[in-house]
Amino acid sequence: MAKWGKVDYKQLVKLRDRLVKLQEADLEKFNEQMVYELAARLLRKAVKRTPTATGWLKQGWFIGGTHYNNGVYEVEVYNNTEYASYVESGHRTKDHTGWVPGRFMLLISEKELERDAEKIIEKRLMKMLGEAFHGK
Repeated sequence: MAKWGKVDYKQLVKLRDRLVKLQEADLEKFNEQMVYELAARLLRKAVKRTPTATGWLKQGWFIGGTHYNNGVYEVEVYNNTEYASYVESGHRTKDHTGWVPGRFMLLISEKELERDAEKIIEKRLMKMLGEAFHGK
């Protein structure tokens, strides 16, 4: 008959405990925090791109509520200044003979954030996993 060696189950018990801790981690809360963080980053980028010589436009940026709908989180970043859409997308001149090009403060910021979002989320997720598995 083959002789079996000694087995130390302490590491398996520790792994089980860490997996339980990870399972208990509130993934819903993590998702909501990520949505809000991404919205805050978008807001900062849009404010930074907003021209300063446009009255109250720079102070008019806000983050609306977050919504979860059919597996998708939605958050609203908006500017409540009356003329924000004209600065964003462009408009005719007062005498209607020319065109003032848009600044695309929000659109460009969205494109930048889309490019970086995966790295941002991955970094936060790895931190959460590190805390679950290493107790940090």
